[in-house]
Amino acid sequence: MLNKDRSQQVLQISLPIVGGMISQNILNLVDAAMVGTQGSAAIAAIGIAGFINFMAVAFFMGFAAGVQAMVARRMGEGRDSEAAYPLNGALIMITILALPVSIILFFLAPEILGFLNDDPALLKEGVPYLQARFAGIWAIGLNFSYRGYWSAIKRTEFYLRTLLVMHSLNIFLNYCLIFGNFGFPEMGTLGAGIGTSVSLTLGTFYYHYLAQKHTSEHGYFKHLARWLTLKDIIKISLPSSIQQLFFAAGFTALFWIIGKVGTDELAAANAITTVMLVGILPCIALGIGAATLVGQALGRKDPEDAYLWGWDVSKMALIFAVGLGIVFYLFTDPIMGIFLKEAGALEAAHWPFKLSALVIVIDAVGLVFLNALSGAGYTKPIMYVSLFTQWLMFLPMAFYLGPIKGYDLMTIWIAYGIYRVIQTGAFIWLWQKRNWIHVKLHS
Repeated sequence: MLNKDRSQQVLQISLPIVGGMISQNILNLVDAAMVGTQGSAAIAAIGIAGFINFMAVAFFMGFAAGVQAMVARRMGEGRDSEAAYPLNGALIMITILALPVSIILFFLAPEILGFLNDDPALLKEGVPYLQARFAGIWAIGLNFSYRGYWSAIKRTEFYLRTLLVMHSLNIFLNYCLIFGNFGFPEMGTLGAGIGTSVSLTLGTFYYHYLAQKHTSEHGYFKHLARWLTLKDIIKISLPSSIQQLFFAAGFTALFWIIGKVGTDELAAANAITTVMLVGILPCIALGIGAATLVGQALGRKDPEDAYLWGWDVSKMALIFAVGLGIVFYLFTDPIMGIFLKEAGALEAAHWPFKLSALVIVIDAVGLVFLNALSGAGYTKPIMYVSLFTQWLMFLPMAFYLGPIKGYDLMTIWIAYGIYRVIQTGAFIWLWQKRNWIHVKLHS
């Protein structure tokens, strides 16, 4: 069993992250409701454009893994005065890389969106929105690195505070820019994109202010990262960035495959995925907490404690996931009915969602060990496992079962469940081998 002190350490890091993630989902719902007033083309446009943007920023989100692993390791080693150096290096690298990427993608936005959908009404709404979101790639990349930093030094309350400010500002700006309130121009979906990117950018500056005010003793912005530090960031972050990118692309491929099976099936898959991604958020937050605790234990040269943290946090995630899975299994149709109004889509979602209610218990453990391995800096094997199980196993099988053989969504979802079980088993196997103990950070 997990003792009280260890539970409190996990929750101290994880609860503010859960709060921030809940805030993000509230923002998404409010955003969708506001844009929904602009018509079906507008809501469809921001849905597609939002996922394209997620793929664009996924690479930069991966830097957070390197920052968190390296900062936590330094804190564990007692090198508190140098703890922020990896963050300093990541901020510089993201800025150098993200700004030209934003400019290039801004001008390519019409071709990118047009490749996925040629509806003139959707393109009219979606292209300006996507261009506005591409302008915020830099800010998203920096924000995730700050999250890794706050988690590593166990100050996630600053993460929660910033997200609450940022999301409140986003809702206000969207209200002004979408509808033309308070003297602002009425800009529709373009206003929604501008509001989001502006709030993200201001949130980045607020993160900088908080880090400078409250963590200057960790060397924040006091020293440029050495080349060895930058090399370690790249070594840890690059596999994580690739894994994030292909994970996002994998969902695009999955929805494309299911779309060939049927419209009801695609609607059902979207609803199931939406609910499961929201439901699993606390387990993701617990995993981020595990990454910090593992990194700090390794910094203290206590690999046995690091090993125990992986299992301790997974027990907490398992308890939560079992409770959530029971709710999802017992109230399948009422939950799906919130999102699906057509009888065919509800019927298509029934058994796959019940299966997801069982799989979430496995997924919760897998997410903890994925993050725990990242916290040790063991990101390359994670990348191999993720790419192999998703792109070489699951997606080809889903295409074979669905579009080729003509089986229903439930059959594809059984393959999905098997994929998640195999991936979780692989992460546990990597954890048990303990090769992650030997990851050296030379900076």
